[in-house]
Amino acid sequence: MRNIFQVFDGVKPAILMVVVHIAYTGVNVLYKLAANEGLNLRILIAYRWIFSSAFLVPLALIVERKSRPKLTRVVLFQAFLCGLFGGLASQNLYLESLALTSATYVTAISNLLPAITLILALSFRLENLEIKTTIGKAKVMGTIVGIGGAMLLSLYKGPETNVWSLKLHLLRRSQHQHSHISSTHVLGSSLAFGSCTSYALWLIVQTKMSKRYPCHYSSSALMSIMASIQCVILSLCMERNWSQWKLGWNLMLLTVLYSPSWDL
Repeated sequence: MRNIFQVFDGVKPAILMVVVHIAYTGVNVLYKLAANEGLNLRILIAYRWIFSSAFLVPLALIVERKSRPKLTRVVLFQAFLCGLFGGLASQNLYLESLALTSATYVTAISNLLPAITLILALSFRLENLEIKTTIGKAKVMGTIVGIGGAMLLSLYKGPETNVWSLKLHLLRRSQHQHSHISSTHVLGSSLAFGSCTSYALWLIVQTKMSKRYPCHYSSSALMSIMASIQCVILSLCMERNWSQWKLGWNLMLLTVLYSPSWDL
């Protein structure tokens, strides 16, 4: 009986991982639909971080009110960098690449993240490769396979397969995709790679921040606040039409409500 419970406990993390990936699939589908409908993606990201801040700040104040260490300038700067790389840069690049390509393509390119993170971690001397060990060889092999798969997906374009017809056209070309398909595909690939690089930098900065400020909810709240401020400033600079900021009972509200719950 004990062995059965041990097997069940080992299966639970795998099940949770599958659930998270399914949830992220919903996020990508909603983002692609938003791009096809012509919604302002920068404003959507700004609302996303505003909603996450509104949820995380009260939670951090309540749960970690007694265990939270002193907030220093170094921690604030690290939170600023986390908001810059993990919120502003990675999310905007990701959604722009999603608008130029497809949800399936961008999700597949995001598998480069472990390889890029390993390369950056080695560059900043945060991790040792130890090539002679089994773990080191596995890291190198995984990096090669990840990069090779992403390159194959970027360069190879097979025939389009239509399984069934839906009224929601997830693969429908957006307005800036009707012409120059090859150039937009290359640009979308470059933006997806830039998003992975920004996200990898966020992971590295977050590792440093967690050592100095070991409070999960508070550090996530700080990052969300920084990302909200940065994304709102960028959106205000790029979009002066206030009608784009209106939230109604539509796809934009559904996306900004659904996406933060699986992002932090």
